[in-house]
Parts: sequence; structure tokens; C-alpha cells
Amino acid sequence: MFRTMMKSKIHRARVTEANLNYVGSITIDEDIMDQVNILENEKVQIVNNNNGQRFETYVIAGPRGSKVFCVNGAAARLVQEDDVIIVIAYALVAEEKILEHEPKVAIMNEKNEIVEMIGTEPASTVL
Repeated sequence: MFRTMMKSKIHRARVTEANLNYVGSITIDEDIMDQVNILENEKVQIVNNNNGQRFETYVIAGPRGSKVFCVNGAAARLVQEDDVIIVIAYALVAEEKILEHEPKVAIMNEKNEIVEMIGTEPASTVL
């Protein structure tokens, strides 16, 4: 049996742009993608802390060091610039590997800089 487990999470990133005229996806700084093990074209879930919207899309690599989080296409209607979002990627993990599985979680500041990398999240709120 396989279980769907959180693989990667970018916690409290800020939307830098919402581009309705692009085909679709979310553009993320490739340096940040590397840190949390998210690949270009990988499916992700986006959670908007400002309005509660949740949606799925795929990732496009943005320029390294740009701190970009640009929501593109129709999903751009679900966010506004400066909204706080969570980006989550999942993986299918074999039952016998569950105890070995440790996600990569990036805690972001208001400038889209990683301030902390953690594995399994604590039971308390992470700000």
C-alpha cells in the first residue's frame, strides 16, 4: 500500500505577482525550489492564507535569487499581490518507508527568504 504524504512545503511565502495572461501555473524562485525538493512541472497545492482559497497547479522555475512567487493564468484570480500562501507538494510513499519519510519545510519571512528549514512540523503553530 502507498500513502500520500507531504513531501515539500513552503510556508508563508508572499505572492509577488498574479499574471492572468499566462497559460497557467505558479512561478517560484529556483533556489527555493531546490531547498524544498520541488521540480519544474511538479504538481503542487496552493493555500491562500488571506482568503482561504485552495487550488492545484504545477511549478515553473523562476530566476534564481528573484524570490518570485507568481501565480499565473486562471488561478491568478484566486490571489492578490502580497497575499501569504503555502505551497505543498505530495509524494506516494510505500507503507514500509513511512517511518523513514521526512518532508522538507521552508519557513519564509516577508521578503520570501528562507529563515528556517525543518522536517516534520511541530504540533504547535509555526509563524
